[in-house]
Amino acid sequence: MKVIISHDVDHITAWEHGRDLILPKHIVRNCIEFGLKYISGREMARRFADIARNRWHNMEEMMGFDREMGIPSTFFFAVSNGMGLSYSLEDAKFWMNRAMDEGFDIGVHGIEFESPHGITVEFNTFARLTNITGFGIRMHYLRRNDGTLRNLAKAGYRFDSSIAELAPPFRVDSLWEFPLHIMDGNILCRNSRWQDRSLEQAKDSTKAIFDASFDRGIEYFTILLHDRYFTDSFRTWKNWYIWVTEFVKANGIGFTSYNEAIRQLERDVPPAINRKTVY
Repeated sequence: MKVIISHDVDHITAWEHGRDLILPKHIVRNCIEFGLKYISGREMARRFADIARNRWHNMEEMMGFDREMGIPSTFFFAVSNGMGLSYSLEDAKFWMNRAMDEGFDIGVHGIEFESPHGITVEFNTFARLTNITGFGIRMHYLRRNDGTLRNLAKAGYRFDSSIAELAPPFRVDSLWEFPLHIMDGNILCRNSRWQDRSLEQAKDSTKAIFDASFDRGIEYFTILLHDRYFTDSFRTWKNWYIWVTEFVKANGIGFTSYNEAIRQLERDVPPAINRKTVY
């Protein structure tokens, strides 16, 4: 088994949310998590300080940790606004270039999932901003319909990682789908919209998913941590991610990237293979 790690960039600044409800919802969430004793008073204070200093990303810290651990992670950036994604193309381009300069792969954090034209516009916008080819996508909130994957393939995407399913990679036309096996929110907010799991509970859930994946013979295992949570403002989330990376290494499991996995898959698997189910 090889592990593929990625990071969705949902926010860059706090004040970019001046026209939506993200900040009020964030404040309510903080109060609930503090009241339920899943976060400390210090964490809560740090979260409010993050708003005051207008910094809602941790990409520098995320890249530094992944580089130190030898993790070839992929960062997904939005090039459209909607569903709580509000940062500008200018800010996106700055951090895309920063990630590439640090040696990381980047892809699209997609908004359009229904309109073939909208999907193509996002693809072309990202290609124009980055001057790269062979990139992939993850849909914001993992949204899709029956035609999404084929429309992504037609637009030119190399891969997608938006289907939350304990399954191996599969092809839909020219597109490789890498199902998403572990997402931070599903581990730490298992039955609610806010954190309702301790670190030890999160570890136990993670181990169970790994065990099930080994039983199913899954060779490429995908994990998502939003860079927003790699901070002491979300201490349990950060500690969980650090533990996951140490768990992977301690069990002799290597890290790889989507693009490297595709190169290996295309060497090993006949190109005609397609998943029968249409998404």
